[in-house]
Amino acid sequence: MSRVTLVMTELQHRELHAHLFPGDRLEAVALLLCGRRHGTRHRLMVREVHLVPHDRCIRAIDRVTWPTDVLPVLLERAARYGLSLIKIHGHERLRAFSKRDDASDRALFPSVQAWLDSDEPVGSMIMMHDGELIGRTCSAEGRFEPMERVTVVGDDVRFFGDAADDAVPEFGRRVAQSFGAGTFQALRALKVGVVGCSGTGSPVVEMLARNGIGTLVLVDPDHVEKKNLNRILNATMADADAGRTKVAMLADAIARMGLGTEVETFDCTLFDRDVVAALADCDILFGCMDSVDGRHLLNRLATFYMIPYFDLGVKLEADGAGGVDQVCGSVHYLKPGGSSLLSRHVYSGEQLRAAGLKRTDPDGYRDLLAEGYIKGVAEDRPAVIQLNMLIASLAVNELLARIHPYRLDPNGAFAVRRLSLSHDIFEAEGDGEPCLALAKHVGRGDVEPMLDWPELSART
Repeated sequence: MSRVTLVMTELQHRELHAHLFPGDRLEAVALLLCGRRHGTRHRLMVREVHLVPHDRCIRAIDRVTWPTDVLPVLLERAARYGLSLIKIHGHERLRAFSKRDDASDRALFPSVQAWLDSDEPVGSMIMMHDGELIGRTCSAEGRFEPMERVTVVGDDVRFFGDAADDAVPEFGRRVAQSFGAGTFQALRALKVGVVGCSGTGSPVVEMLARNGIGTLVLVDPDHVEKKNLNRILNATMADADAGRTKVAMLADAIARMGLGTEVETFDCTLFDRDVVAALADCDILFGCMDSVDGRHLLNRLATFYMIPYFDLGVKLEADGAGGVDQVCGSVHYLKPGGSSLLSRHVYSGEQLRAAGLKRTDPDGYRDLLAEGYIKGVAEDRPAVIQLNMLIASLAVNELLARIHPYRLDPNGAFAVRRLSLSHDIFEAEGDGEPCLALAKHVGRGDVEPMLDWPELSART
């Protein structure tokens, strides 16, 4: 059986906790319908939460009997939309599945799989009073397999599972001293995607690897050039002369560190099915690119697969007389079900359309631009390594703050971090209203075409 992980939002976690622990210390139950991401590590994303009413159950302190007549409607939805079913109930004390749970699950889930006529993962979870989650799948033969990890994504990012060796290697001791051994072990278990491996991307990659990230997925179609040697960490003149790809150069640099981080590289654009599939398997995403359509696609991918997404932006505008007008940057933290780069007005629908047209139909783009039907996409701006590294450091520290909340104020107040070196501004703001364009896609997972994006349709 494939390794299975599950992710839910912070709001779903709160809703479940309130239902499973209403204050009377009696067990309760709920059912979850989950989108899927297929692969060697199968990802389940909670799409719908169905609370089984307390007054329809026979509840005791160590058991709950619930009416199975709620199942047919849910199983019909699961079959129609390609969803998986997970049962969840609460435990006050026992941090494990009981023998009674074993018998109940073996009676339920083989029939569920027969109904769905599928061998896709189904199973059960328990929630403890402190919010801890423990999950497992159940095969058609009644065999249990523990879920590799359960993740709760909100202003904080909480991981349950992934029991790791408590020993911290020598290079990780400073990280463990600063943020705790648990945080280091969490980083060690993470798979992180970085899209864009140049100005901000290369220092993000450097910091993630030196903090002990388990696996990095690097995406960038470009090659090292002499003009960008002043802002890509680890790049050399020899790399530029050889025309090496940025992802290959960074992969070699990570290997030379010898810290155990594994690397997957894609020397192509984000608009590729294989790249989207690889990034959908990640636990965290960093967007280090300036293209509007690329940022929008990555925000959409993070929504479909419920992945925390950190977007980095840098702007250094020359005044045309040898100086600069603005030196500024931003880090956006985007959680599934929250606001988006579009709803935060990082770019407009018109800019998104223009960027897509420039990439897919350059001749048509130039014609419409000349005729005044669209506004031009911003061209390359000058960039300097000290600003890039400042924004990159801010982004990596945001990741650490979500995993190990260390600020005096709650993380909800830091959805956006903005700074301007030219105007001496450093500010933060919270999340806005949910993005209406993306909210309906939270947790959908694998669909065809990928991400409902025609350009990513299956090749025939």
